[in-house]
Amino acid sequence: MLRWLALIALLIAWPAHAQIGKPDLVLTGEITGADHQTYKPVTFDVPPGVTRLEIAFDYTGRENRTVVDLGLLDPQRFRGWSGGNKKTFFVSTEAATASYLPGPLPSGEWTLLLGVPNARPGSKATYEAKVWFQRAPASPPVTLTKATTPGWYRGDLHMHTAHSDGSCVTGDAPRAPCPVYRTVLAAQAAGLDFIAVTDHNTTSQAEALAELQPSFPALLLMTGREVTTFQGHANVFGPTAFIDFRLGSRSVPTIRDLQRAVTAAGGIFSINHPAAPSGEPCMGCGWTAKDTDFDAVQAIEVANGGNEKALGGFEGVLSGVPFWEAQLNAGRRITAIGGSDNHDAGIPHDKPSAVGRPATVIHAEGLSSEALLAGLRAGRVFIDLDGTGDRMLDLSATVGGRGAVMGGTLAARPGETIALTAVIAGADPAGLEVIQDGARIVPRISPTGAFEVRMGAQDSWVRVNVRDRAGRLLMIGNPIYLTTAGARAP
Repeated sequence: MLRWLALIALLIAWPAHAQIGKPDLVLTGEITGADHQTYKPVTFDVPPGVTRLEIAFDYTGRENRTVVDLGLLDPQRFRGWSGGNKKTFFVSTEAATASYLPGPLPSGEWTLLLGVPNARPGSKATYEAKVWFQRAPASPPVTLTKATTPGWYRGDLHMHTAHSDGSCVTGDAPRAPCPVYRTVLAAQAAGLDFIAVTDHNTTSQAEALAELQPSFPALLLMTGREVTTFQGHANVFGPTAFIDFRLGSRSVPTIRDLQRAVTAAGGIFSINHPAAPSGEPCMGCGWTAKDTDFDAVQAIEVANGGNEKALGGFEGVLSGVPFWEAQLNAGRRITAIGGSDNHDAGIPHDKPSAVGRPATVIHAEGLSSEALLAGLRAGRVFIDLDGTGDRMLDLSATVGGRGAVMGGTLAARPGETIALTAVIAGADPAGLEVIQDGARIVPRISPTGAFEVRMGAQDSWVRVNVRDRAGRLLMIGNPIYLTTAGARAP
């Protein structure tokens, strides 16, 4: 126990650069306008026997809006990415600065990876990286708990901690990188069943989640990552191995190369906040990746807590719903999800971007990563925008003795009448809103949520939302897909 307490204190409180004395290496170079939105590898040799490596990095040019992000690779694998939120960090055999992976330090050629999201034309800046080599032990693996009870599970699929740019106030301390346990406690307080911690371009948070999981048997702690590129951000759920995020580089020339890597790793690819602006106000935040293979996209974040904070609600220019519905109208079946995009675990739950606001609610065969991701792929998912914990939304449809539920497919002949029923809890059923092929329709709706639509000549989709009496959006539902393929002839 004392050893673990010491290790936690090390990870949270110990400054990344603790080495005193002359650095073993000093790496210098230049950043120019030609480096805008590229990755610059800075290589150096690590001798045999090193068990701790420390780096202190700084650069000039901030007055011209030059921005340099940091990552690290050893001769065999990716060791972490801290973006622009750390000037110093360490990796060792048993611990590492948040954003970086502990483990053996193989001798050979290492790479300090410089990402340059912004360098104005004609600009020039210099960088300096000081490197220290020294010596220091490894965490036992912790298995996640699993439940096998089918049902609806509520969670948050987008949040950040000290392993990227999450920060919070703890006690009397000033704002500082927020440890993972604060996010887990906030999720527990919000009544969630699961969370996915999606720090930028890293899965170093997995070690902390595995350490915490036994203490939270009713809350599944999933590892994800927000793949953060210059052309958009996407959450990847499932795998923890490195996925190269350097979109536009020689190693990842196109977005399809990145998507193929996610597919090969067995991950779910979910586009985040696609309607957000891009450029200097929010570098790479909106989805601008050309030639995206939307057939390899399993989910789109249509409701983002940060956007709620910016807009005063979930509707408006930053909403991801139009982006998502355009893909549905193109014939694709992509699940809509929400995420708080929380960067401060201390935000009260009734405020935008608090942990669990919005909540993504998934019908799954059990409370396990595998079951939840299967449920997400199946599309029986709704978004509780306030993360209330007691709201419910489901949709079913029948025609000719055949049936389907939200996320499913129902075959019908052109002209057939399809009976649908929305199940609503925790909100006034009078607020039911019906959307067909991206347009609001106004069918006659019974007090029990039953209504009808007529099948057209083309494939179609129907979904429902729920609003309050003032018209504020409360819940977003996923579609039932209507198809003429396989419908029985009269």
